[in-house]
Amino acid sequence: MVPVNEALQLIKRGSDELLVEEELARKLASGRKLRIKLGLDPTAPDLHLGHTVVINKLRHFQDLGHEIQFLIGDFTGMIGDPTGKNQTRPPLSREQIEQNASTYRAQAFKILDPDRTVVLFNSEWSDKLGAEGMIRLASRYTVARMLERDDFGKRLRTNQPIAIHEFLYPLMQGYDSVAMKTDVELGGTDQKFNLLVGRELQKDYGQEPQCILTMPLLEGLDGVNKMSKSLGNYVGIAEAPGEIYGKLMSISDLLMWRYIELLSFETETAVRKWRDEVQAGRNPRDIKVIFAKEIVARFHGAQAADTAEREFEQRFRHGVLPDEMPEVTLLAPEGSLTIVQLLRQAGLVPSGAEAMRMIEQGGVKLDGARVEDKASRVARGATVIAQVGKRKFARVTLS
Repeated sequence: MVPVNEALQLIKRGSDELLVEEELARKLASGRKLRIKLGLDPTAPDLHLGHTVVINKLRHFQDLGHEIQFLIGDFTGMIGDPTGKNQTRPPLSREQIEQNASTYRAQAFKILDPDRTVVLFNSEWSDKLGAEGMIRLASRYTVARMLERDDFGKRLRTNQPIAIHEFLYPLMQGYDSVAMKTDVELGGTDQKFNLLVGRELQKDYGQEPQCILTMPLLEGLDGVNKMSKSLGNYVGIAEAPGEIYGKLMSISDLLMWRYIELLSFETETAVRKWRDEVQAGRNPRDIKVIFAKEIVARFHGAQAADTAEREFEQRFRHGVLPDEMPEVTLLAPEGSLTIVQLLRQAGLVPSGAEAMRMIEQGGVKLDGARVEDKASRVARGATVIAQVGKRKFARVTLS
């Protein structure tokens, strides 16, 4: 058994807040296997590195010998988590949720040991509540307490509608902890209110209240906004090895340390040694390579990580084009396309405005030559290699 002090040190590494540390110390000292809960609503089919911050922490608990309860919110997903939203979130259908959930397990098991992980679906107990059970559950919390939630309060003050079913979400998430008899629940800092609801409901049901461990929200590649697929600043764990590697090599030297703190499985001693070496003059790029390879290897294997490193070096240090790139055929009904149209239709930029911005910054090339004229056109019949930034390539034919 790991001494309580060492266990707490590992558990708190990279975390934001632990409530209540004394209670968790007592639970750990009891020597029993604790039930550690993480619930995720399968609102999208793919996980990104931001999601893995809490999954990594589950792995720490797993390494300490505790039982991991990986909860897929197939019931709560149909309500839609209102956390951080300024408008009502559209609920998903049962079919959408089941489809997304099937990919969640496979992706989570790239981090967790499947033989030591219990996968649960909250419809198992939530469906059985029925109308009477939901009413009784709703009676345990007041509207005033719900409005203490920051996002609900803001919406009320700005006359944004709050649907009644959104009040049910924190209650149902809290009821999950009651049904699972959870000892510790994990979540992002934005989930603190919901996690506390679970703690209070457990008290109401005569259970020992769960401890709460909140993890920071990981900044995206821009270093500013929370990592999000909708913002395009994410690293998907199912992305190709070269794409993951290239994205991680693109982050700033300052952001690199934040990513290492929250995502790396290296020891704190090793990370301190890297910091000292960089302070003494070592190129931070060397550390970035080690970190990027670790992440690629975690999701695709060591061989894929070596290949990604080699191809990255060839491409960006020696100007070699990638061995494989998307091949796109576009229609040019007027005989040609502007470079802006070509980049957008080839999927290399999300919008014309982004294409214009990348051209202005010198980040667009055709056949290796930098594009400087935003009005330039490519004629029908031509095949060109288009490049945006350091990582996006496509062989484009105009027909």
